[in-house]
Order: sequence, then C-alpha cells, then structure tokens
Amino acid sequence: MFKAIIDLFFPKVCYACHEVLNDHEQDICTDCRNNLPVTNFHFHKDNNVSKVFYARVKVEYGTALFRFEKKGLVQQLIHNLKYKGQESIGVFLGDWLGGELKTVKEYSEIDIVIPVPLHKNKLKKRGYNQVAQFAEHIASALNVKYIDNVLLKVTNTDSQVLKSRFARWTSNEELFTLQNKSTIANKHILLVDDLITTGATMEACINVLNQAKNIKISVACMAIAQ
Repeated sequence: MFKAIIDLFFPKVCYACHEVLNDHEQDICTDCRNNLPVTNFHFHKDNNVSKVFYARVKVEYGTALFRFEKKGLVQQLIHNLKYKGQESIGVFLGDWLGGELKTVKEYSEIDIVIPVPLHKNKLKKRGYNQVAQFAEHIASALNVKYIDNVLLKVTNTDSQVLKSRFARWTSNEELFTLQNKSTIANKHILLVDDLITTGATMEACINVLNQAKNIKISVACMAIAQ
C-alpha cells in the first residue's frame, strides 16, 4: 500500500527516455531496451574493442555493452549517470554486462576488476566515480575482487566532452600512477570504463598497470564510439 502511494506521487521513469515505467518494467522501458544498440562483442574475440588496441598495447579480451551513437539512448544513459547523479544506471548496466560475461569462458579467467579512476578533485566535486558501480557489479557477477586503490589518477584534466580526438591522444600521458603493485602481480585484470572513443585513456592506464609483475589485462566498457 505504502509503495503504491510512493509510486503514484513519484513514479519510476525509464533511465533512457524518461517515460513512466509500467508495473512489469524495471530501470529501462521495454521499448528502449529493445532499441539499445547491443554489441555482443564478448561472444566474439576479434571485435571492434580489441581492434582499438592493436599494435598499441596488449589486451587479452575486450568488450563493450553498447555502441555509442550521438543523441541516442546510450548517450542519454551515460549523461544521466555522469552528470545527473543517477548512479543506479551503473548498477543496472553492470548487472547486465556481468551477467553475460559470466557465461563466457574467457572471462572466467579474470581475477580482479579495476575501474578507470577519477582524480581526487573531480571525485570530490562529482561525489562518485561513474564507473565504480558498473565495475563493482561486474566483479560481483564474476565472483572476483573489485579494487580501486591501486590505479590512481594524478593529473586533473578538464572535461573531455568537447576535445578533439587528437587532443585526447596528447593529453593522457603521465595521468596515472600505480601503488601497491604486489596486489595485482600475477593476476588477470579486467579494466573497466564508461566510454571508449580513441582508447587513449585505457591505453594510458594499461601502460601503467603493466608496471606490475606478470599480469594480463582485458577491457570492458559501457559503450564504444565506433
């Protein structure tokens, strides 16, 4: 009864289109869910995510849940997650991707999930790392550790929303550092981010993570802009 009253005055809406959800719908309405550009990359090793890093850094496996399209549903989801405080989107997407990854043999090799970090100043301003819940729920689905105190961002950069691709390539050097290297030694790491465009941010993270002894790295993200 109480829940019905709450729903009447504060109805739950779709994370993507903001229409009121029906009683049988949760998080995302049926129409949006059917129209989200799902990639299924994790079911195919040779995919666009893996190709981003060819001849740059070694990546064991790579996947993205969605294809990113300007002014599309995925852009709206990520925008709401990053700038509207809707952290539950990360939970929803992490459960979705994690639920699929646990069915793929290659991802059973993962030992640790690590999110791409925010600089402490940006973390304080936003109040959360938009990738954290996504990464945590992937880790939970895979039944592995989630670690966010090894890879750190040491240079605070402005929002990259309006930067050109070239600018991204030149702005990711010396942004990250590694501490407690022994924590990840001899492990297979799944590095997680929200969006891959050029792959420069993840490449910078991978180069730093490779300072640890005898590790393997795979990558996963919410979406890829390619």
